[in-house]
Amino acid sequence: MGRTGPGQRRREGAAALHRQRRPAVAAVMGATPAARPLRIALCAGEASGDGLGAGLVEVLKQRFPRAEFAGIGGDAMRAAGCETWFDANELAVMGLAEVLRHLPRLLRLRKAFRQRVLDWKPDVFVGIDAPDFNLGVERWLKMRGVRTVHYVSPSVWAWREKRAGKIGHSADRVLCLFPMEPPIYARHAVDARFVGHPMADEIPMDPDRASARAALGVSPDAPVLAVLPGSRLGEIGRLGPAFFDAARRVAAQVPGLQIIIPAANAACRQALEAQIAAQGVDPAWHLLDGRAREAMIASDVVLLASGTATLEAMLCKRPMVVGYRIAPLTYRIVKGLGMLKVERYALPNVLAGEDIAPELMQDDCTPEQLSKAVLRWFREPEAAASLQPTYLRLHEQLRQDASARAADAVVELIRTPVGAT
Repeated sequence: MGRTGPGQRRREGAAALHRQRRPAVAAVMGATPAARPLRIALCAGEASGDGLGAGLVEVLKQRFPRAEFAGIGGDAMRAAGCETWFDANELAVMGLAEVLRHLPRLLRLRKAFRQRVLDWKPDVFVGIDAPDFNLGVERWLKMRGVRTVHYVSPSVWAWREKRAGKIGHSADRVLCLFPMEPPIYARHAVDARFVGHPMADEIPMDPDRASARAALGVSPDAPVLAVLPGSRLGEIGRLGPAFFDAARRVAAQVPGLQIIIPAANAACRQALEAQIAAQGVDPAWHLLDGRAREAMIASDVVLLASGTATLEAMLCKRPMVVGYRIAPLTYRIVKGLGMLKVERYALPNVLAGEDIAPELMQDDCTPEQLSKAVLRWFREPEAAASLQPTYLRLHEQLRQDASARAADAVVELIRTPVGAT
């Protein structure tokens, strides 16, 4: 027999550890009736995270019917079978002033939650988005021996890439919705997996425009513009006047134009009503309660704020114009410090690696420029049609059965011997 080198000894040691661990892992995965069931703790802090969490819980429950799920979530996670110790709405605060006002309560909640998770002894903790809350909880739990997963990467591709390394101090594994994200984490030696985007799984490859128009009561033959200036009051305040002025200009040049405007909630509806009234009430303007996806599918063109909605518009296969403004001082600070690392902002453009949607940001986000860009899509239907192959390619790239792939990654982590991640 030959001499055993250090590398071989390490491999043999790892194999021995794996053999020692296998019975415990099998028990955790429900292989023996006497073993306690798999336990997964989760935390989702807003509606989108609640939906992601519900999808993950549903898939894991199908695979492990005896598994237990608990943590922070909303109606969707509860319906999927997760016990919620706290409601997701308790984390849903936006803006510096609001966060400061709720900070003492949030700190108390975080302390109580992380201790309850630790006492529950889960096999893994999954923090879903909400990085300001979840990454701190993940790091605290990881330091105490709990496996941790962060589901939905912050936008490290857009700004402050060095955050990727810090996220690795909190999460044993990061689940990414976009394919350009894992390579960034790899540069910082962080285990990250592309799982796809659940929205791409939900939206049909060929959305039914006629059915969406019928459902919304929109004329089947009229030209339709969907206007979405944001789902938060601050966004609506900054973008609404320019967006609606642009829509009014477009309506003056497109005969019979119908304008549909989804409101995310009652507060947004009130703000939108005031801004629409300032433009002059017009029966061709239709304000909707929610139903943003239907509005996009029903439209010919979408005018919308930069953000996740741009991805949804792309998956709905609609040409779009993207606008955005932030507070001037914030913009100067971000640009002056070089914190923003991208030339493109809208997700369809980032994913395509080219400008398939006009982006009008900050000082360029004016009624004149917005209306000019929207009118081009109405006047050049061949340009809108030429987008479809790119839209389909991106949709197929993101359609990965995200909840199932996320479940695969979570289970694989649980089954991996300690120290091997």
